[in-house]
Amino acid sequence: MRWALVRVSLAVTVMVVLAFAVPLGLVVRELARDRAFADAERQAAQIRPALAITTDRDQLERAVASSQAGGDERMAVHVPGDGAARRGTDAGTGTGTGTDTGAGTHDAHPVAAREAFDIGRSRADPRDVETARRGRSAVTSVPGGYALLQPTALSTGEFAVVEVYVPHRAVTNGVTTSWAILAAVGLGLVVGSVALADRLGLRLVRPAERLARAAAELGEGKLGVRVREGGPAELRAAAVAFNSMADKIVQLLAAERELAADLSHRLRTPLTVLRLNAASLGEGPAADQTRAAVAQLEREVDQLIRAAREQGEQKERPALGCDACEVIRDRMDFWSALAEDEGRTAGLAGVDATVRVPVARPELVAALDAMLGNVFRHTPEGTAFAVDVHRSEDAVIVLVSDAGPGIADPDAALRRGHGDGGPGSTGLGLDIVRRVAESTGGDVRIGRSVLGGTEVRVWLALDGGNGPRRRARRRRVRRGRARH
Repeated sequence: MRWALVRVSLAVTVMVVLAFAVPLGLVVRELARDRAFADAERQAAQIRPALAITTDRDQLERAVASSQAGGDERMAVHVPGDGAARRGTDAGTGTGTGTDTGAGTHDAHPVAAREAFDIGRSRADPRDVETARRGRSAVTSVPGGYALLQPTALSTGEFAVVEVYVPHRAVTNGVTTSWAILAAVGLGLVVGSVALADRLGLRLVRPAERLARAAAELGEGKLGVRVREGGPAELRAAAVAFNSMADKIVQLLAAERELAADLSHRLRTPLTVLRLNAASLGEGPAADQTRAAVAQLEREVDQLIRAAREQGEQKERPALGCDACEVIRDRMDFWSALAEDEGRTAGLAGVDATVRVPVARPELVAALDAMLGNVFRHTPEGTAFAVDVHRSEDAVIVLVSDAGPGIADPDAALRRGHGDGGPGSTGLGLDIVRRVAESTGGDVRIGRSVLGGTEVRVWLALDGGNGPRRRARRRRVRRGRARH
């Protein structure tokens, strides 16, 4: 589109420039020609008064020399002769006395005829000069330029011809400069129009390119891409529509993931109860089939959770929060019923106050259910467990402890939590917990609890958990745990 606009603008501008520059150049040339011949006529008119007064050669030579054209040897005067010789006869009468009469005659004295002569350097053809003596002005071509032949009436009724030489340089004086100026102006107009068309095309093309690039990235799964609104009104409207569509897609995908994750986690709790009940069925084909079916169903649910949690892009989490103590009390009420059935002692501490954490309630519920579900899944019936909450100025620590056999290799368990998997565990529970902690800038650690089993410590940072304050906070919490 950009180069198409440039080509169209170039073609239109060139046509307009030619349409105006060519006629204007011809007019300039004609004006220069007319100016040169008008100056020649003015030079010829300066000799007319002298020719009207006298035809004396000396006087005419002085008049020609005093003119500008005569001084430049560009003027000539062609004076005709009298034709036949004129004679004058003087007659006298005499008177005598007496009877004799006498007549006296005077001899005729011939008057010399005036011969034709030329003054100055003549360049015109004699035939053209004779034609001009008939009273018609003429312009003839001569070597090096033109000759203006201007007839002037004499007192005798004949015509003298004033010849003024006009060189080519006088006829074309200023024409080349004018044409060069016209060419420069035309070229400037062409370059300016091309540059303007290029800028206009760039203003149209860049928003379109951004829109196409964003559409391609959105098609590749980059849901965070957005288009900057700019350019013409139509492209701005297209950018607004694209951004609105992208936001709607993100919202729909987020709602879909949340729904899948919520449904999957809701299934995990009854599945845990079902698995424990299946384990108490004893031996037999029916019991084995039931346990196998429960295991298969649990794997399917884990797969749903994993699919819901996987994201092609790391998105910024919304600034949501909840009361951690209220969520922990609610989930402990839920798990206490199952703990009572299995003879487990459940402890709860530090949940009396209101503790706000920058985690959405459904995510915190999913993390607590994952940790408590691991306790019920990987420890024998009757094993005690406890949940403690510790709060400092900029962090909240949730400790889930049990009195079970513990974890022989905590690092391997955390690696499984990162999705590596491992025997006997899918690692999804710790993966959920890790994601929740890291969303606040915190982390997850596994160690030995005061009950003798495993302790999962979840660090929920309230300020991003960066810098020296975080390290000092960790040291304080470790000292508090030692005292506990």
